Amino acid sequence: MSLSGSYDASNIFAKILRGEAPCVKVWEDADTVVFMDIFPQTQGHCLVVPRDVEARNLLDLPADRLNGLFGRVQKTARAVVSALNPDGVIITQFNGAPAGQTVFHLHVHVIPRYENLPLQPHHQGKMADMDALSSQAARIRSAMEA
Repeated sequence: MSLSGSYDASNIFAKILRGEAPCVKVWEDADTVVFMDIFPQTQGHCLVVPRDVEARNLLDLPADRLNGLFGRVQKTARAVVSALNPDGVIITQFNGAPAGQTVFHLHVHVIPRYENLPLQPHHQGKMADMDALSSQAARIRSAMEA
């Protein structure tokens, strides 16, 4: 898909936001849902997804929503670092298929990095164990509430 086009309300993240598809939720507020990536590149890989917006990518997001979204990305990254103690953290966001975007609803990846563990391929790796994701989500959630 190109950078421009019509928003498809049947994308998986839109379904998750409407409660029509399951996810392993980390936390949510009125503007954002954070959930675990089911094809994680490493343990603790979270997705920060804005609600109530038909934005396929960052270029479609109204400017007045940027501060709120990236404030929540920072909050999530801090909780991931506190909960999982990685050696680093990647914060990334893809715009268009040639850039690596596979779900066309704006989302930001928070990916912990561990020095001696390679990253799994983006969206081509192995589906995660749901119990492991739930455990990671609980640890991150607890760090957010601390």
